[in-house]
Amino acid sequence: MQTKDFHRLLFLISFLLLLFCFIVMQFYKLQILEGEKWAEQAKSQHRLFVTEPFKRGRFFANSALKKGHPEKSIPLVFDVKRYHIHIDSITIPRQWHKEIAMAIGNYFNLNDDERETICKQFDKRCRSRRLKRWIHETDKRRLEEWWYPYAKKNKIPRNGLYFVEDYHRSYPYGKLLGAVLQTVREERDVETNQALPTGGLEYFFNSYLQGKGGKRFLLRSPTQSFEDGCLLTSPEDGADIYLSIDQYIQAIAEEEIERAVKIARAKSGWAVMMNPSTGEVYALAQYPEFDPSDYKKFYNHSELIEATKVHAIADCFEPGSIMKPISIAIALLANIELAKQGKPPIFDPVDMIFVGNGTFPGRKQPIHDVGYHHYLNMYLAIQKSSNIYVAKLIQRVVHTLGDEWYRQQLEQIFGFGVPTGIELPYESVGFLPSLYKRYNSGRRQWSVPTPYSLAIGYNLLTNSMQLMRAFATIVNGGYAICPTLVKKIIKDDKVIFDFSQREKRQVLSAEIGRMVTYALKSVTKPGGRATSADVPGYTEACKTGTTEKIHGGTYSKRHHFSSFIGCSPAENPQFLLYVAINEPEYRFLPGIGKFHFGGKCAAPAFKYIMHRSLQYLGISPDDPHGYPKGDPRSDRTRADWSQQACILQNLYTQWNR
Repeated sequence: MQTKDFHRLLFLISFLLLLFCFIVMQFYKLQILEGEKWAEQAKSQHRLFVTEPFKRGRFFANSALKKGHPEKSIPLVFDVKRYHIHIDSITIPRQWHKEIAMAIGNYFNLNDDERETICKQFDKRCRSRRLKRWIHETDKRRLEEWWYPYAKKNKIPRNGLYFVEDYHRSYPYGKLLGAVLQTVREERDVETNQALPTGGLEYFFNSYLQGKGGKRFLLRSPTQSFEDGCLLTSPEDGADIYLSIDQYIQAIAEEEIERAVKIARAKSGWAVMMNPSTGEVYALAQYPEFDPSDYKKFYNHSELIEATKVHAIADCFEPGSIMKPISIAIALLANIELAKQGKPPIFDPVDMIFVGNGTFPGRKQPIHDVGYHHYLNMYLAIQKSSNIYVAKLIQRVVHTLGDEWYRQQLEQIFGFGVPTGIELPYESVGFLPSLYKRYNSGRRQWSVPTPYSLAIGYNLLTNSMQLMRAFATIVNGGYAICPTLVKKIIKDDKVIFDFSQREKRQVLSAEIGRMVTYALKSVTKPGGRATSADVPGYTEACKTGTTEKIHGGTYSKRHHFSSFIGCSPAENPQFLLYVAINEPEYRFLPGIGKFHFGGKCAAPAFKYIMHRSLQYLGISPDDPHGYPKGDPRSDRTRADWSQQACILQNLYTQWNR
C-alpha cells in the first residue's frame, strides 16, 4: 500500500515537474524568444501613431496695386479643416452594422449606390475603414451627438466610429482664376500623403506648397477615445505664394471676356493684362472657365477638358497684323545699323511709299491689303494696317542686312521662338523658322518669301505671353521683361524668393519705341481700324490682329483668330492688355460689317476691361477731352491725337485720290 502511494506521489510530482518545465519553456519562448513580436502586437491593439495633417501653402492676391490702400493678405486658395468618417468594424457587433450604415446614409442623403458602398465597409474586418470624406465641422458634431448616446445604449465601443482630421482646398472666389490656379486631387500619394496637383500654379510650385506631416500618439481601447493622446512632432505647413494677380481686375477681365465670346459666338477667348515695365501679370482670364472645386467634371468630359488649359500660354497661333509694329521697329533698327556702317537708311517714317503692288520675290500670290491704297507712310501704314507697306520694308531689310540679321532681331530682341519662363507648366515654345533646318518633308523652313510672311504675322507661331513680351519691349522704352505671376514666396514669415528683384536689360532704342508707340495711337482714332477700342478719357496705343486659321490643310476664309493688343495710358503705360477671340462666327452685321475682325469683336472687350481697370485703380484720365460724342466732357478739337488724325486723313486723301 505504501509502495502504491509512493508511485502515485512520484507520478504526480513528475507530472507537475514536467508541466512546470513546459510552462517555463513557453514563458521563455513568449517572453524571451518572441517577446518583441508579442509586445508589438499588444501595442498595436492599444496604441496608435497617426500622422498629424499639415496645411498646404496658400495663394494670395495682389492687394497693393491700388495706391493708398494698405497691403492685405487676401487669400485666393487656402486649406480648411475637414474630417473623414472611419469605423473600426471589429469592435462594432455585427447586428448593429446595417443600422449604423443606414443612419449615416440618411444623414447625408446618400443614394442607393453610396449606401451600398458604406454597408460593404462594415463587412470587412478591419480596424480602419473609411465611410465618407471631407465632412464639415458642424456635420461632425451632429454625428457625435447621435453616435455617443447610441454607442452607450447598445454597449458599442465609443471609438468604433471615429473621425480623422484633414485639410481640404477651398476657393473663396469660386471659379476666379480657376485654370491658372488649378487644384489638387482628392486622393493623396499613398507613400508620402502629399497632395497630387492637377496642373497650373499648384503643379508648378508644388515643391514649395508641400508641407510635412506631424506625429501624434493615441490610445486604443473600448473605453478610450481616439481623440486622446499627445502630439510628438508638430506638422510643418507649406510656403505661401503671393501672386501679382489683382482679384478685382481678374474679375473684370473674366466678366468682359465671357461677354465678348458670347457676342462673337466664338469657340473660346482669353485676356491677359500685364504691367509692361515690370512684367507683372494682373489678370489672366479665359472663357469657357474652369471650376477647380469640380475638377472631375472637366477632366472626365471630352468637351470640357479644353477649359483646363491656360490658353494664353498653351495655345500657339499666327499673330497676324499685331506683328506689323514689330516689323516696323526692326526696320527702324536697320536704319541705326546701316548708319553705323556709314550707309543710307532704308526708309524715312514720313516718306510715302508706293503700296499699290503687292508682288514679292518667291511668292506665287501677291500680298493684298484690306482696302486699296496707292501711297502710305509709317503712320498711315499702322493706322490702315497695311500688309504691303511692312512687307516692302522687310524686303529692304533683308536686301541690305540679310535674312540672318532679320531673324536675329525677331529672336534676340523680341523673343519669338523663346519661352517666356512664366510660372506655369506646359508653355508652348512657339515656332520661328530657321535658316538652316528643314521640315520632316525635307523642305527648308526658311525660303525666299518667308520674311514677307513673317512681316505680316504669318509663318510663325507664338503664344499670347510671348506676344505680350514683344509688345512690352516697344512701349516700355525698349526693355526686355520677363512676364511673371508671382511677387514673392514666404515661409515661416521669411521671404524665401522675391520675384521683384529681376533685372531688366535694354534691347531696343527708347526712341524707336517712342516713335512706334506714337504711331499706334492712330489705330483707335478716326480713320483707324479699331475706333471701338477708344478708352473714354484716356490715351491708348493699340493694334488689331486677324488671321485665317488652317482647316483641312489650307487657310480657311470662315475660321479666324482675332485679337487686339494695346497699352494705356499711351505714355508711361500702366497696363498692357491682350484680348484674343478664337474662331468668332463669320457673319456680317448691319452698320458694323464683318464682325470676325479683331477691330470689331476683340476691340470692345479691350475698351471695357481697360476702362474699368483704370477707374477701379483711380488713375486720373490723361485725355480729359477724349470722350464720345454727346458726353459733356467731349471736345474733339482739344482731345488727344485729334489734330494728328485730321492731318493723317488729309494726307491720305491727297496721296490716294
